[in-house]
Amino acid sequence: MADSPTRPHSRMRSSGGTPTVLVIGGGASGNAVTILLRRAGITVDLIEAKPDWNATTGSGITLQGNALRVLRDLGVWERVSASGFPFGTLGIVAPDGTVLHVAEDIRTGGDDLPATLGMQRPQLQQILIDAVRASGATVRLGTTAEALEQDADGVSVRFSDGTEGRYDLVISADGLGSATRAAIGIAERPEPTGMAIWRIAAPRPEGVERTDLAYGGPAHIAGYTPTSENTIYAFVVEACRDRASIDPATYADEMYRLAQAYGGAWPEITKHITDPEKVNYTWFDRLLVEGSWHRGRVVLIGDAAHCCPPTIAQGAAMSLEDAMVLAELLTSGRDWDDKLLQSYYERRIPRVRTVVEASVQIGQWQLDGVRDADIPGLIGRTMNFLKELP
Repeated sequence: MADSPTRPHSRMRSSGGTPTVLVIGGGASGNAVTILLRRAGITVDLIEAKPDWNATTGSGITLQGNALRVLRDLGVWERVSASGFPFGTLGIVAPDGTVLHVAEDIRTGGDDLPATLGMQRPQLQQILIDAVRASGATVRLGTTAEALEQDADGVSVRFSDGTEGRYDLVISADGLGSATRAAIGIAERPEPTGMAIWRIAAPRPEGVERTDLAYGGPAHIAGYTPTSENTIYAFVVEACRDRASIDPATYADEMYRLAQAYGGAWPEITKHITDPEKVNYTWFDRLLVEGSWHRGRVVLIGDAAHCCPPTIAQGAAMSLEDAMVLAELLTSGRDWDDKLLQSYYERRIPRVRTVVEASVQIGQWQLDGVRDADIPGLIGRTMNFLKELP
């Protein structure tokens, strides 16, 4: 992609016509902003690099109340509720499975929504895909934006299939490794935090009805979350290793080696850690773009602008909130100018920074072996802050 000009534009939206928006990336934030903008009658093209729209990728996801609030606003709450597993407590357990403390989850989405809901990530993606399709947006899969050229009136985009398009605004929702972020001259890049996670989806053991976390043992953290009446996703977190040194064919063996030392529900879970193709290994990264999340007519949302370890399970929530706030501003009747896009950043940055810093801090305490770290206190303070509307 060519670099784009960063000079201010006094009026980004074409006068007298229906505004047109290109959304790059069909993950949670891209799908959500597409649905909301289409509801307001804005013309939206969505492109997604993956031909399958990521409909089968991932094990599970933990959605807290503030994420559920956005999903309700998107009109998909009934399907999400039917597909997931709601719960309202968090268990802290010893490596042998002994329950040390059970905390009430804070209802960050309000008292009329569950505090937390676990669900299978592919099911959430499919629900959002169906809503995007129903919205009337134009969707092109297996397609990327090869070049962006901005001028005073709009953005010209050349696509990987050789076609071109013209838009009033481009929303970059293309994730952690965003090519758009780099193309518009934003220098920040994701940085490893020093931790990595092994994940797998498995049948739900009888009696598992909430997230339980064990700190210590052969891994820094071992935990699981129910994702439906019949399924969970389980994970172990360790210091990151050179990924090139781990043969993917050994992924099940590596996760099993760590997980087998844990008690409680883990002996039942480890019976299903057998297929390396069902085990995911990922490093934790952090990213927080400072100053602004736009350059001219191109604006970042979701993981393209920020990401953090899942230590307080707020990554998806922050991305969904980005979509809600940006759509609210773009449909407010105000000019789509630098002032509006900067107000989006200024409204989001205190909330996102709080989440990123808390998430990274919890991981760093684990890496440093801080035994008296106030993890419950930090989580509680962060969640109470998130009860406020974004």
